[in-house]
Amino acid sequence: MARELKLELDEPLPQIANAVSAAGGRAYVVGGFVRDQLLRIPSKDIDVEVFGLTSEALDAILEDFGTVIHVGRAFGVRRLKELDADFSLPRADSKVGSGHRGFQVDSDPSMSLPEAARRRDLTINSLAYDLHTGELHDPFGGLEDLDKSILRASDPEHFSEDPLRGLRVAQFAARFDMVPDEELKALCRGLDLSELSAERVWAELEKILLQAQRPSVAFRFLLETDLLHFLPEIQALVGVPQDAEWHPEGDVFVHTMMVIDEAARLRSGDAFDLSLMYGALCHDLGKPATTEVVDGRTRSRKHDAVGVGLSDALLERLRAPASLVRRVGVLVRHHLAPGLYYRGGAKPKAYRKLARELEACDATMELLLRVATADHLGRTTPDAIARRFPGGDHFRSQMESLDIEEEGPKDVVLGRHLIALGLRPGKHFGDILARCRDIQDDTGWDDPKRILERVQSEGYFP
Repeated sequence: MARELKLELDEPLPQIANAVSAAGGRAYVVGGFVRDQLLRIPSKDIDVEVFGLTSEALDAILEDFGTVIHVGRAFGVRRLKELDADFSLPRADSKVGSGHRGFQVDSDPSMSLPEAARRRDLTINSLAYDLHTGELHDPFGGLEDLDKSILRASDPEHFSEDPLRGLRVAQFAARFDMVPDEELKALCRGLDLSELSAERVWAELEKILLQAQRPSVAFRFLLETDLLHFLPEIQALVGVPQDAEWHPEGDVFVHTMMVIDEAARLRSGDAFDLSLMYGALCHDLGKPATTEVVDGRTRSRKHDAVGVGLSDALLERLRAPASLVRRVGVLVRHHLAPGLYYRGGAKPKAYRKLARELEACDATMELLLRVATADHLGRTTPDAIARRFPGGDHFRSQMESLDIEEEGPKDVVLGRHLIALGLRPGKHFGDILARCRDIQDDTGWDDPKRILERVQSEGYFP
């Protein structure tokens, strides 16, 4: 099936396509870029598949337009230094070793477009735009599937060649609000995600958490297809009961899914968005280990503290940056703080100390409040349904009045102040400065002399 589609592509891409055609080949834009154009989603990743030419002939054409860079020779991908597009030849993929971490490529210049498209995972990714004629080719009904919001495998026989496709289906289902058909679900159930490198899993989870309006769709799909057990910390949430007063919506997994969808609404496009999403995903990981029935009530005491080690384990296994591991850990540890501080009547000192602890882990009070807000609204209590969070409102007013939204208080008393009083540096400096910091947080004083006088009166000076 062919349909007209007009893509506005920057030079020299059309010129390269003409050169390929003049040499007896044909260049197509394939995959995600075509799909996203049809969905009217911005996309920068342009993949061009060239038919009818050898590797040497393609390289010779590309060299006329700039510097050719081979991106992972195992994949046979070429880039031009001056152009944001990938060029490749149709290939038949076969596994190399274990783990699907690489493929050896057998290029076949004589391969037809439908034969090459059959190797792609889904029909919506098997669309191809002819750069020379402007025709849109749809060998497996991807256009109709887009119209019906259905995900189908391009070819069931080839789908399982790469286990990552199970995560990709979850990602597409969540990002595009599309429903996998029953055959595709069955194919995904047979995949072994343990073969995948951590980096490839991380990349798919990042897309789910940062690009999907409802990330829960992806994790529910993984649960339905028995793939969630490859994320054991998340799988463990399934079936863990919660107290009906605080969580009438259901078990911990149900609650967590609601929380990550709420967190997605709070993404701001800043560098903290991924920390927000992982903080929401991991905030209750400690509940399976701590949940018990006490006096007829379901309790999960210290689940916030226990959850830190579990979030660390999950993120480290995914090879997350150390900074993100620390940041998510402190968010998990303190995700209850806004509500607890409000109900307990916490003093300014508690807020200042919390801001310091968060800053030490490169997190902020504002980020913590976003995680806590998602946690509070991700349930079916009357307050959540009415989208009220009194504890969050109070927390915001406190952090704003104390000017600690983005960083903790700066120490007023420093080592130089102690030296100016005639004290010689030593281990005792640490105790003195810690007490000065404690007084500053307790009183809000910003006069070093006043703080030091208090410390001196308490006998801290030798």
